[in-house]
Amino acid sequence: MTDFPGRLARGEVILLDGGLATHLEHQGADLRGHLWSARLMLDEPAAIAVAQRDFLNAGAEVVTTTSYQASHAGFAQLGLTTADVDALLREDARRGRAVAEAWQDDNPDENRDVAVVGSIGPYGAMLNDGSEYRGDYQVPRAALRDFHARRLELLADECDLLALETIPQLREVEALLELVAGCPIPVWLSVSARGSRLRSGESAAEAFSMASQVPEVIAVGANCIDPDDAAELAELAHSASGKPAVIYPNSGEEWDAGRWRGTASAPADVTDWVARGALLVGGCCRVTPEHIGAMAESLGR
Repeated sequence: MTDFPGRLARGEVILLDGGLATHLEHQGADLRGHLWSARLMLDEPAAIAVAQRDFLNAGAEVVTTTSYQASHAGFAQLGLTTADVDALLREDARRGRAVAEAWQDDNPDENRDVAVVGSIGPYGAMLNDGSEYRGDYQVPRAALRDFHARRLELLADECDLLALETIPQLREVEALLELVAGCPIPVWLSVSARGSRLRSGESAAEAFSMASQVPEVIAVGANCIDPDDAAELAELAHSASGKPAVIYPNSGEEWDAGRWRGTASAPADVTDWVARGALLVGGCCRVTPEHIGAMAESLGR
């Protein structure tokens, strides 16, 4: 049984994984299409398990589900029923559990507390048009709640923690925080931002402060960000929420016109983030197991 809330209360740093989809692509997976990596739940589930284990071998303390872009609406475009999607989400989480348990059985000397984290991506991910990098979708809060509710409930039944991640706008932050009130497992909230502003242009500090009075939320922060913004956002998240920060940036490349551009500059040394209040650290898009291994070294592991 994982005790991430207890570890955070003791000031322990927890190392997350990196870009699961990136690593799947490196393994040869074709992620084109509106479902992105979630399609592999149907087509290549064994590849998911291999990628998850690679991150554990590198030092990660979590196994993240493939559910970021998995939605009932998205899978319905392939003709899947609600019950079909429910079963896929549960199977994906249970596969993650099996990966974690098998790794721990194979590495008893590591004594590593591995958690299964259920990924809850934003509404914009389902649109498959880069909306999570803009936050400009005008969807009523009630509709956002309806979109997220079933997936959230299913994953809360199967996982150790939930990651509300890459959330680009305040309305969606508010909807998700309402949904996780009373959640039976801990949650972290991670926004998508540029500097101190959400992708929507709204205040990131306001998003962080909204979570300050939600006891189910054990950490707040940002992901899918430029590494250069990581330390500032860690400090802002910690000060605005009074909670530990969670920070997991991209490699430093920019998503533009359907492709990654620029030069990768994924940081190896995460100690500055920790000094600014981050206790959950890792990587997002284009961050590989090798990058996570370098982060582990910087933490003295």
